[in-house]
Amino acid sequence: MNNALRNDPTAVVTPPEQRTEIREERELQKATASYALESPTRSWWAVGTTFILLMAAMAAASLPLWWPVRLVFSLLAGLLMVRAFITYHDFMHGSILRDSKLARLIFELYGALSLTPPRSWKKSHNFHHGHIGQLDETGIGSFRVMTAKTWREATPAQRLQYRVERHPLTVLLAYLTVFAINICILPLFEDPKRHWDSAVSLVAHFGLIAALWWFGGFTLAFFVVLLPMAIASALGGYLFFAQHSFKQMIILPPETWSFSRAALESSSYMRLNKLMEWFTGNIGYHHIHHLNVRIPFYRLPEVMAALPALQSPATISLNPRDIMDCFNADLWDEERQRMISFREA
Repeated sequence: MNNALRNDPTAVVTPPEQRTEIREERELQKATASYALESPTRSWWAVGTTFILLMAAMAAASLPLWWPVRLVFSLLAGLLMVRAFITYHDFMHGSILRDSKLARLIFELYGALSLTPPRSWKKSHNFHHGHIGQLDETGIGSFRVMTAKTWREATPAQRLQYRVERHPLTVLLAYLTVFAINICILPLFEDPKRHWDSAVSLVAHFGLIAALWWFGGFTLAFFVVLLPMAIASALGGYLFFAQHSFKQMIILPPETWSFSRAALESSSYMRLNKLMEWFTGNIGYHHIHHLNVRIPFYRLPEVMAALPALQSPATISLNPRDIMDCFNADLWDEERQRMISFREA
């Protein structure tokens, strides 16, 4: 121990085991740095093919075909919207095409039409990344988590609000609850000058629906925009919910919180088949994304395969049992140090 610490009885000495954890976390962060490099060619191929296929699927859904065929194209468009959103998400994180003016133009247009205006989305999502694995009463950028103690002391109105926020229907109706209301309408009302692009997004999105309805009737608007957006929003909303609300999730106290621990203990890995990995842009490798946001989405599987420390995360899937478990991870029990259901509380 150096003289300064020896002479200061109030000095805090980091325990050896904590110093070891900090060193290991730094080494893990350093190990991921070499993967936080994009291939512009690969990025443009991913963006180009995704948006071309999306426009083709929407165009096919607009044709006066037998309705089950239009339904298939509409479903396909919804899945492609999820992949398109992941490319937007990575661009906003600066992990792909960050210096491209053309990419910025494409993604700003996409953000306006898809109810994800850059200002409110980036503000809330960055807050989410900075507070994952912590107790946060604001719920900015995520589904908030209440402790069992707070739940027991809450008023009936507070309990009802919390139940509604985390109800499966709220996630299923993410088109309205998450994208229209939370990402666009609320920020616009709170700060109209800062979030003017939320107004642009609302006008652009619902203006497109109105135009399609005017020229081709409700059926055209339904198959081309309403149904695909509902599908994409519900799937995207659930993916985001499940990645931070699952049975094995840990809420970390402030004194032990770090980006690395939060990434590995408060974010899940969702096991999907190769086709769904493609449609969801590998967002199932969420623990790695939180560890280093600059890793392009197409390199996430490569990172997990290369680094043993990332190969044993809390794992979930889209099977019904796992979905039920995620929706039953309602409250953080500080005494038992685990997520519990309302019934257990």
